[in-house]
Amino acid sequence: MSASSASPIVNSSTQEQPLPEIAIPPLLGASLDELTAWVVSQGQAAYRGKQLHDWIYNKGVRSLADISSFPKQWRTELGDIPIGRSTEHYRSVASDGTIKYLLRLSDGQIVETVGIPTENRLTVCVSTQVGCPMACDFCATGKGGFKRNLTRTEIVDQVLTVQEDFQRRVSNIVFMGMGEPLLNLDHVLGALHSINKDIGIGQRNLTVSTVGIRNRIRQFAQNNLQVTLAVSLHAPNQKLREQIIPSARSYPIEDLLAECREYVEITGRRATFEYILLAGVNDLPEHALELSRRLRGFQSHVNLIPYNPISEVDYQRPKPERINNFVKVLKQQHIAVSVRYSRGLEADAACGQLRVNKIK
Repeated sequence: MSASSASPIVNSSTQEQPLPEIAIPPLLGASLDELTAWVVSQGQAAYRGKQLHDWIYNKGVRSLADISSFPKQWRTELGDIPIGRSTEHYRSVASDGTIKYLLRLSDGQIVETVGIPTENRLTVCVSTQVGCPMACDFCATGKGGFKRNLTRTEIVDQVLTVQEDFQRRVSNIVFMGMGEPLLNLDHVLGALHSINKDIGIGQRNLTVSTVGIRNRIRQFAQNNLQVTLAVSLHAPNQKLREQIIPSARSYPIEDLLAECREYVEITGRRATFEYILLAGVNDLPEHALELSRRLRGFQSHVNLIPYNPISEVDYQRPKPERINNFVKVLKQQHIAVSVRYSRGLEADAACGQLRVNKIK
């Protein structure tokens, strides 16, 4: 569903509806209706809400003082009301053109986002938390612990930051950066809405990743979005999954997959299962066969990700022959599968490598 094809909301009552209230600041992440309500509350004409929306989402304004279409006196009266933009703390550029950004937030916390360009696409990997509480054994982000959730504003800001820096329109967004999105569901849903409606990126070009939080996939499904759900499975059975993902101890794989099946039934969208291949740990043919049995009859797709190294653990990436054998078994069992080789490896911007560098 693209922003332009979304069905309008029609009020059954012919009585004029009041504009929604909005608590501002910050302005970024607010909808056109919310921004209009705010400018009207400031004693300005309603059409200035559309002007403000255009300056924020299309022109990338960072200060109200720079909005030349606003009356100078009003800009002076507004003073230092924040729009909600971060500042660049550091960047790392890979040879393939991938850029990892460290963004400093208003409270001094630093979060990472990644811009991944190809000839026809510009993908942004956004973070939803500062740090991550899930502590997956193979992932650098969890090694640094958890600080706090990001707001809707801070998530949307990452998209605009990459779009402005590359001077290209963002085409795809994956919620696969720092943090567990479904532990910050309200702000993630708000960001998804803003990215779709305000920035104009179609829902089918948005992917939300999760390790799996009990009842949250079901809750997410009930919003009837057309985004892609990507579940970080990484193992075909409960014992091995607990070894790799400590949080799995409280959420048996059978229950997780049952909730994923509900997601497919509710949304009509297939589920994607992310599976990081760790040499000698979860990449054997018997693992592939067990995984195929789990997913048989499931409207799903398996994304195999050869492990990207981090310094804290000694996991290894499987050799190409081992990866190909894993793929072969899944295909023989009629499981849809692809191999995703992560971009930005030497910039520590690949899947599982995101962490806040100790750069001051």
